[in-house]
Amino acid sequence: MIAHTHLHVSDYERSKAFYLKVLAPLGYSISMEVGDAAGFFDGRNTDLWVVKDPVVPTHIAFEAKSREEVHAFYESALLEGAVDNGGPGYRPQYWPGYYAAFVRDPDGHNIEAVWYDHSKVD
Repeated sequence: MIAHTHLHVSDYERSKAFYLKVLAPLGYSISMEVGDAAGFFDGRNTDLWVVKDPVVPTHIAFEAKSREEVHAFYESALLEGAVDNGGPGYRPQYWPGYYAAFVRDPDGHNIEAVWYDHSKVD
């Protein structure tokens, strides 16, 4: 079980604002800041940290509670300047009920929201 992860960003203030708006549909808020690092809380754990540091693009997937949350995440991300990397839809090549959307954040990180639709599983 992963307790938390750090996402390295080039412009801390821009990225903090971006993730604050983009993750809001998934129930996240900032729980604490330490220097150029912000911890994002999902109601249970501060599991994502946005940290100013040299950037190495990565992939992070956030679990959504519904198909609607996936859409809200995607729309919010595009409004905040993210680049489309795969709109909302089923990805049966990953898993029969895998419903996700992908965007590239301002630093090129591949950010995903995924909902597991158990009604699609045999």
